[in-house]
Amino acid sequence: MAEITAAMVKELREKTDAPMMECKRALTEAGGVATTVSELMEKAEEILRVKLGNKASKAASRVAAEGVVAIHISADHKLGAMVEVNCETDFVAKNDDFLALSAKLAELVATQNPVDVAALAAMPINGTSVEDARKALIGKIGENLSIRRFVRFAAKGTLNNYIHGGAKVGVLVDVTGGDVTLAKDVAMHIAASKPVALSIKDVPARLVEKERDIARQKAAESGKPAEIVAKMVEGSAAKFMKEVALLSQQFVKDDKLTIEALLKSKGAVINAFTLYVVGEGIEKKVTDFAAEVKEAAAAAAR
Repeated sequence: MAEITAAMVKELREKTDAPMMECKRALTEAGGVATTVSELMEKAEEILRVKLGNKASKAASRVAAEGVVAIHISADHKLGAMVEVNCETDFVAKNDDFLALSAKLAELVATQNPVDVAALAAMPINGTSVEDARKALIGKIGENLSIRRFVRFAAKGTLNNYIHGGAKVGVLVDVTGGDVTLAKDVAMHIAASKPVALSIKDVPARLVEKERDIARQKAAESGKPAEIVAKMVEGSAAKFMKEVALLSQQFVKDDKLTIEALLKSKGAVINAFTLYVVGEGIEKKVTDFAAEVKEAAAAAAR
């Protein structure tokens, strides 16, 4: 059996991007069947390729509720895309490889126009497929990664964007008229105020009905006559729609103006917008960090 050296571990790590301890284990395991250094390295690399694939399979069952929003906009600001890519921890969300993959996915969506996430996963990227690149990165970092959703814009006007909170909140907005400052202000407002629709008439009926149900329950406890209760319910629904519709919201930089009034003063119109908040709607796992450290130490001791 060839002697396992630090240089061999380093070489294997550079070739596979696997963690150092995984490289050592693979070399030790390969030593049982290999007789030369070249055979040892080749066999160890093979072992790691298998293990990286297994790691990706195991990681797939874990909740990926962290991540980033990545945006790509063409030079003429007429075409753009936004994608949410999830991981398990905020630490990985700052990883350069993770960020590079996310940015490339946004570019692919903008330029290639996939119909859904499955179609995006099948697209070529850097000599492989998006799905294989995703699995390889899972193997490298040891966390589950998922492409959650994307949106693509072919703008009627001009596309602008806003990224906030370490890429945790992303906005794409299509504005006709006005100027770049206005478009940026509107995008920033959307990130801060989180409207669910452009205008009151666009607010989803299910959300309005849910608000009515809540209002009914509150009004029922008041003991007021039925006709008064009905007015209270409709008043609550109207207030809710005004608060969540972009055009009727008060501008965050000047609460004396609504967004609709701001746009009118600048001769501008919002054609469409999309807001993504990372992990929104995903049930996050609550972890005990101290317990995890103890568990990891016990596993290492074993």
